Amino acid sequence: MKVNRLKVIVITLAAALLIPLSCKKGFLNQTNTFGATASATFTTSASVIALVNAIYDSYQNSNLLKKGLWYYADYLPHDWFNNGADIAWNNYTYSGTFDALPDFWDNLYIGISRVNVALPIIKTAIANGVVTPALGNRLTGEALFLRGTMYYYLTGTFGGVPLELNQTTNGLTPRSTQLQCFQQVVSDMQAAEGLLVSKTQLAATDLGRATTGAAYAYEGSAQMWLAASDPGNASAHYTAALKAFNNQEFNNYSLITPYVNVGEFNNQNNSESLFEIQFDLTGSNQSWGDSWQPPGGELGWIDSFSWPSEITGEGYDYGSPALYYSYQAGDTRKLATIIGPGDPNISPGIISSQWHGIQGYPNVVGAQATANTPLSSVTTALDPKHHADSINIIQNRIRYTDGTGSPTADQNTSNPINTNGTLANPWYGTDGTPRSGFVCSKKWRDPTLTGGSGPGALFGSQDQVLMRYAEVLLSKAECEIRLGMTAQGLVDLNRVRSRAFNGTPPAIWQDGNLPQADGNGKPIPAPVITDPLQMVFSEYRHELTGEYSLMYLLRRAGIDAATNVAYDRELLHLWNTGPASQYPYGSRPNSFIIFPYGPTHNPPNAIFNDLSGNQGVTYNDLPQGRDLLPLPVSEIALNPNLKQNPGY
Repeated sequence: MKVNRLKVIVITLAAALLIPLSCKKGFLNQTNTFGATASATFTTSASVIALVNAIYDSYQNSNLLKKGLWYYADYLPHDWFNNGADIAWNNYTYSGTFDALPDFWDNLYIGISRVNVALPIIKTAIANGVVTPALGNRLTGEALFLRGTMYYYLTGTFGGVPLELNQTTNGLTPRSTQLQCFQQVVSDMQAAEGLLVSKTQLAATDLGRATTGAAYAYEGSAQMWLAASDPGNASAHYTAALKAFNNQEFNNYSLITPYVNVGEFNNQNNSESLFEIQFDLTGSNQSWGDSWQPPGGELGWIDSFSWPSEITGEGYDYGSPALYYSYQAGDTRKLATIIGPGDPNISPGIISSQWHGIQGYPNVVGAQATANTPLSSVTTALDPKHHADSINIIQNRIRYTDGTGSPTADQNTSNPINTNGTLANPWYGTDGTPRSGFVCSKKWRDPTLTGGSGPGALFGSQDQVLMRYAEVLLSKAECEIRLGMTAQGLVDLNRVRSRAFNGTPPAIWQDGNLPQADGNGKPIPAPVITDPLQMVFSEYRHELTGEYSLMYLLRRAGIDAATNVAYDRELLHLWNTGPASQYPYGSRPNSFIIFPYGPTHNPPNAIFNDLSGNQGVTYNDLPQGRDLLPLPVSEIALNPNLKQNPGY
């Protein structure tokens, strides 16, 4: 039962941290001390550092990051959809039996257990002179920061959760309220702020460790969660959040320019990053058999699974055209975030790599060789095999060339494709299952990956950034606007927008086009945004979608007092249907929608991909209560004091 399991975790951690662990860029290397006692193990400075390093390792899990945090942050707003075993996320029908929920829950609670064990050991190490007070205080701050972030994500995802703050537990702790949990996050962050060091004081080998700035960032966000959880005192909580966001430590951070460089593979742990989960390629094998598996888990399968199946053979995520068309004209974040038919991958790292953009990937090169085969060399009347060969040649010309020549000509005169499909022939996937033709370019930055094609390099060492400075500025702007400091809020919003537009942003705020067409099939421009709070929400979406924050920030916004409806439900309806009362395709639960305009609005029934006009773009209003995920049923079975969230 859970009681025994937690006791085993605590006892084992106190003795040995359970397993040998390691993480990126050297600072998290571990030694296996299984079977030793705490007093015998933690007798050197290095061993105490290793104790804290093991807490970081709790985050280095692809199921936790991708199927937990990323699914919640990005599938729920309907900016992104799943193609695979997890399509329940496309219409909010996920349940407490979803296989990644225990990974989410257990990894974070294991991390919390490690913190609770580490704190008294560090205290003793300071008293015994094993570590200096300065180092001991910093390590204590790191542990408190990490526990705070773990409760931040648990509570943001599930609502109130059990607060485990002691070294031992019977495993039967009931759920605390959401308010109590975020109060604990604030407490941990405030304690950490006085113990951590500035990013400017970290050695290069320590980049990725918690810093004072990161603690203030999470404290500020947690204070905003308190405002949503305690609306009667919202003003005080927003004031406290603003105080955290105004800390001078943020003078050590900056917005990376241009925007596309924010997520570049060769620009990790940069001056915009506040909290970044470290990964590393320790060998040359990036296929299923290498160190992505725990223990160790040096690689993540997170990024290449979002690429087109035409490149990787997978294509498990795809984007919403509603997001693509919502970017205001001139916003450079668009193609750095989502690309559609006819768009190149604009990542400098991908362009300068051995792939030279999209054209050099193994699947494209192989298909081009097939496309260059003269049809006359395989076409023979009444020969089914040769007929199939000719169809294969034509298919590859349609799918993997730029379409400048006729696919049915004897000789191929088209060029190799260097875009994400073409306007005439979007990339809908290679397996006949629904996809939109749009993909997440924000996750297409690692030049060492090929997905399931070529060498099968699916697992990469791209760090995963959970918090960056742009989010701090946008959250700060929200606080200022809610407190009546609208002019200053707009200044902070425009700091982010100026980077997005490579200079002075448009004076008019407008979200591109609505996901609606007029009577002539043309897109309807979105209305001008005049409400400053709606400007904040628009910026959250266009700056942070495809990362690890968006849905958390929308739920954090709380209830719209004017309508008594949660902001997240209002915004998702607005973004996916527009404000007009008449939506031409309706809000149809559990159904697919053909997007009303653009290159994918009326997809051809191509001979290699007959989807009958069904491209996997769904829209459902967010059901009441579904902005909280269900608790894993396995955890409820172990702890009868846990009560499931309503509606599950």
